[in-house]
Amino acid sequence: MSVLHAILLGLVQGLTEFLPVSSSGHLALVPWLFGWDSFGGDDALENAFDVALHLGTLMGAVAYLRSDVARYGGAGMRWLRVRGPVGGDARVAWLLVVTAVPAGLLGLLVLAVTEDLGDRTWLVAVCLIVFGVLMYLADRRPGTRGLHDLRLRDALLLGTAQGLAFQPGVSRAGVTLSVGRGLGLEREAATRLVFLMSLPVVAGAGLVKAADLAVPAGWWPPFVWGTLAAAVSGWLAVHWMLLFVARVGLGGFAAYRVVAGVGVLALLASSYR
Repeated sequence: MSVLHAILLGLVQGLTEFLPVSSSGHLALVPWLFGWDSFGGDDALENAFDVALHLGTLMGAVAYLRSDVARYGGAGMRWLRVRGPVGGDARVAWLLVVTAVPAGLLGLLVLAVTEDLGDRTWLVAVCLIVFGVLMYLADRRPGTRGLHDLRLRDALLLGTAQGLAFQPGVSRAGVTLSVGRGLGLEREAATRLVFLMSLPVVAGAGLVKAADLAVPAGWWPPFVWGTLAAAVSGWLAVHWMLLFVARVGLGGFAAYRVVAGVGVLALLASSYR
């Protein structure tokens, strides 16, 4: 793999991890579109690079959301020391923990019983279209609730939705944003919630896969540059999403998903790929 390819894939991963357009779908489609075979069929090496990009994206997101992480993490830890009724930031903190439980359990189940669906390009395209339409419909609902209005059943539903978004093309951010908007959350609150929910899930998935992580000699430059690109673009994606979604909504992302999905299906039907 060239350093240029690594940087481009890192940028794609960082941007699409937190945009509701499916990072795994784009990481499958970009090499397919350009005919790249960077790993020569070595699944372990490809998996290691994917882990590196996800950890880079996580670093960028944590750097941007550090004040939120400190705020809710500190409130949750203070409640552990004093106990009593759970309210305010401590309640939000523990509801975030609740969202991670079904997401983590479903993620482990998917790893154990399913095959890799990433090479089914037609399925990636269909998921981009279908879940783009669903996201558009959910975003049309009025939003009046904030993070402090979340209930336990809301947290469980959001965590389950996040855990089920394993198929490339679905988008973890997209499906949880759709559910959040469907539950009546304000756009900015739903977006910030999705980012905070994703941190433990991305970290947990990275740690599970990192057990088998091995970087062969000569591959360190692509790994390092790809990880740095994912970290920077992940930071930018979080910043831009929080500004953009609150003002404009998710319609543009929904339209992009549909256009991209239709474009991929058209290419599949042609002689290009």
